[in-house]
Amino acid sequence: MKKLIFCWILLFTIYFVTAQTQSVQKSPVLTEAPPESVGISAERLARIDKMCEQALEEDQVPGIVSLVARDGKIVLWKAYGMAENEKNRVLKRDDIFRIASQSKAITSTAVMMLWEEGKFQLDDPISKFIPEFRNPMVLESFEESDTTWTGIPAKKEITIRHLLTHTSGIGYGLIDGDERMKMIYQKAGVTDLFTTKNITIAESVKRLAKLPLHHHPGEKYTYSEGLDVLGYFIEIVSGIPFDKFLKTRIFDPLGMNDTRFYFPDEYANRLVAVQHKVNGKWQKYPNTFYDTDYPVKGERTFFSGGAGLSGTAKDYATFLQMYLNGGEYNGVRLLSRTTVRTIMENQTGELFGGPEKYYGLAFAVVSQQGEGKGGLGSTGTFDWGGYFNTQFFADPAEQVIGIMMKQTQQANDQTGWKFRQMVFQTIDD
Repeated sequence: MKKLIFCWILLFTIYFVTAQTQSVQKSPVLTEAPPESVGISAERLARIDKMCEQALEEDQVPGIVSLVARDGKIVLWKAYGMAENEKNRVLKRDDIFRIASQSKAITSTAVMMLWEEGKFQLDDPISKFIPEFRNPMVLESFEESDTTWTGIPAKKEITIRHLLTHTSGIGYGLIDGDERMKMIYQKAGVTDLFTTKNITIAESVKRLAKLPLHHHPGEKYTYSEGLDVLGYFIEIVSGIPFDKFLKTRIFDPLGMNDTRFYFPDEYANRLVAVQHKVNGKWQKYPNTFYDTDYPVKGERTFFSGGAGLSGTAKDYATFLQMYLNGGEYNGVRLLSRTTVRTIMENQTGELFGGPEKYYGLAFAVVSQQGEGKGGLGSTGTFDWGGYFNTQFFADPAEQVIGIMMKQTQQANDQTGWKFRQMVFQTIDD
């Protein structure tokens, strides 16, 4: 028995030692530098600082962490306001935020790392790996009184590409735009987004697989739990628990030491509270279908590939810098630049975003028309955001990263579009 255990440990170690590859490139790690050293105007950068301060004065948000980087150098990284008003806890720039749907790009990256290893093709049916998804059905009728439904056979199987691009027809349970789907998902016991309960993604995904689709796979864009399905898929293909895969294959190599699904108790004082306004005062958001403290309490067994991660602004900037470097960071290559190019191509045609943006395999991407509109960045700028009011964008043409982290619900917040628009006006070269 001891010999068998030793062999498993040896194989596990060999897998992770050989899974990462050293690159002939060695970009520097993200460090702070004077704005002028990378063609950023300090005077114009100060406009962002003033905008954030003004947003706090106007009580739009309780706190902000903003980060701007160019050419691998951080030129702005600052915290404003409070992490939790009721406890009078001041926000720090390395505090931890629930990044929610910003998790999706990380999960997609993990999928593409396994794709590079030849484990599957993007147009393979997911049922090849998760048999419960065979013979999907599209919703035809729904009886509200008892939540029963009927469906028609889907025209095709759901593929891995469909799941990456939100074109599978799967919905999103409690935040779905279709009330019928909300009821169907809730009755089936599908876990949406976050939980402190003792459940795994395998259990939730297998329940999801039995439910009807919004539409035939590939015909429309419907924001979905497809990345949760792919979290379980990663476990199957790699043979490694999803959280350990991300830690060992992405977070540790990039030095993202503060990005995880769950944190030990000693991290609790770094987790920013989710807040909303009550009678003009910022208060902790009440527990609804999730406990707001899920990253630091509960069973810690549900690894949501679509929404479960929390982390810092600096960690996410590091992840984005890896993409701007063409898949390499600090001498470690996670993806080939050819794979990055595929990820950034239009995978959804005109199904997503209108003429200004399209969707790739991990991000929304600005089109030439989007650049012309102004305020979004250059053609090829990629972005997304999170449920708790976080956002990011990265512009490969200008080598610029912008990250703004907040933790609010139901806030009248104007900082998001202002921040993005104002980052690009700082360029001075």
